[in-house]
Amino acid sequence: MGAAEEAVVSAFMSAWGDGTQAEPDVDAILSMFTADAVWQLWVPGGPVLRGRDAINVDIRRQLGFATHMRCGPISVVSNDRQVFTERLDRFVSRGVEIDHYLVAVFDISVDGRIAAWREYFDPEDVNRQLRAVGRKSATKDDRSS
Repeated sequence: MGAAEEAVVSAFMSAWGDGTQAEPDVDAILSMFTADAVWQLWVPGGPVLRGRDAINVDIRRQLGFATHMRCGPISVVSNDRQVFTERLDRFVSRGVEIDHYLVAVFDISVDGRIAAWREYFDPEDVNRQLRAVGRKSATKDDRSS
């Protein structure tokens, strides 16, 4: 039960990259969503994006500060409609690797597309690492002037 749904999510995670390519395959990622898909960036309290166009805008926004992304599945469980992933994801920001643990839940439509995606993680953990990158960059800039 759930093997087809897990294959959708596995392909989705792979489209984000393996950490060696600078940018994910955004067109492939977007093609995996239903037109009216919903993405909640973090639960609780994160913004909710509705529709493939809104998801596209936010993925491209993220590319302004994140490159070399990798979805690192630790555990994957599913049923005939949902896939739950426990992951350690990584991206690079200003030359520094940022790691974050999360759980993501995907609702898969009957035609094998992602209808909803909810990510459960602590955004402050990511923000703390990004602030540290900013401090390192500012210190390096101070030394160069």
